[in-house]
Amino acid sequence: MKREEVMFHEALLRSRQALCLAGIALVATAGGALAEWPEKAVTVIVPWSAGGGTDATARAVASELEERLGQPFNVVNRTGGGGLVGHSAIANAPADGYTLGVITIESTMFAAQGLPGVTPEDYTYIGRFNADPIAINIAADADYSDAQGLIDVVRADPGAVAASGANRGGLSHLAWIGLLDKLDIDPAAATWVATDGSAPAMQQLASGAIDVVSTSPAEAQSLVDAGEAKTVALISSERSSLYPDLPTTTELFDTDWSPLPFRGVAAPKGIPDEVVAKVEAALQEITEDPDFQSFMASRGFSVAYQDAAMFERTVMSSSEGLASAMSSAGLSQ
Repeated sequence: MKREEVMFHEALLRSRQALCLAGIALVATAGGALAEWPEKAVTVIVPWSAGGGTDATARAVASELEERLGQPFNVVNRTGGGGLVGHSAIANAPADGYTLGVITIESTMFAAQGLPGVTPEDYTYIGRFNADPIAINIAADADYSDAQGLIDVVRADPGAVAASGANRGGLSHLAWIGLLDKLDIDPAAATWVATDGSAPAMQQLASGAIDVVSTSPAEAQSLVDAGEAKTVALISSERSSLYPDLPTTTELFDTDWSPLPFRGVAAPKGIPDEVVAKVEAALQEITEDPDFQSFMASRGFSVAYQDAAMFERTVMSSSEGLASAMSSAGLSQ
């Protein structure tokens, strides 16, 4: 072979090797970029007001995600419409993994109420981290001292007792009127004062503007500790390990009404599977962390982890049950 031909073949071989190495580098770079998520700050939308239980737990989870994943997880409160504004913002955000949200059970009820904007099918579910029963909370200086006394007053005149906890048609509302319905008290005759969450409702209770707040014991704890409110029962069929001394409405009134609120991480439909897997794994680590468990317990919140698949099944089941409750209460559309 002539010298010129040898040189040509050597040059061709070097060229092919260079192209091969460049291809390998490109693949490695692409894989590395995907594995490096998050490469920038992540927004965490909370559909409820600052100071409430969902906001507090969301900020705790966001802080833990930030520590584990190495980028800021910035909590943004998007309130309004009884949670519809924030839940819709989560569902309609870009599906790139840089907008997540903490959703609550209200997300399962908007469609049954005839409220457009979001359905349970509009999310990618990542994991549940909390579930707590709703409690009945009264003013510390109320004329009645327990749940039985309260119900006796409501039974005598349903419209004279004003209750709150969230928006009309929200879970706190459904828990309360569902209980009244089980006790053969006309839910339509009860007075409900709509608010943007438990924090403002508890303030109205303390001021004497309303008589009852249906929300978790944790969300009432600060005013209970201050001597301004009293938690008298759980709207549940099972006692809580966090509040073993609180009786349930099943015990007191022989009812089977047991709505269970949840808090979990979700995202717009269609975010990358790799993002779901990464956040799901981090969330499980967070819920197993003794420091996080202590933080939650110190504020009266349970830790109740569910992975992405189980969380989605729980949400869909809750949606069906609450739709039935709304229909019986005349709230569905």
